Amino acid sequence: QVQLVESGGGSVQAGGSLRLSCVASGLTDSTNLLGWFRQAPGKEREGVVGIWTPFGAAVYADSVKGRFTISRDNAKNTYLEMINLKPEDTAMYYCAAGRLDSGFPRQSLDQSKYNHWGQGTQVTVSS
Repeated sequence: QVQLVESGGGSVQAGGSLRLSCVASGLTDSTNLLGWFRQAPGKEREGVVGIWTPFGAAVYADSVKGRFTISRDNAKNTYLEMINLKPEDTAMYYCAAGRLDSGFPRQSLDQSKYNHWGQGTQVTVSS
């Protein structure tokens, strides 16, 4: 049984930093796509970053480039380092895992490629 458990969310002031963690269990070797998504109140869930493990390359949403950095370990746990946080980064953050056979990098943030999701961790950034 696959489980993804996020942690590390919290409340910070604008300009602050947070490090989110996603501990994965039960993933198989077929999983080659790991990512983070977020959903703000009243908005649709959007992709933040996706990493395709065969290349180890990550694709970031334009809104977070230069501020967010994803890393992973051999156990397919992922970590999202977030710096210079802005009020518009306020959202529930979800980690996800899936498979991408082709279409990198364009489909790295395609939610339909992810079939396992965590419960989320809240990030609140105040101005």
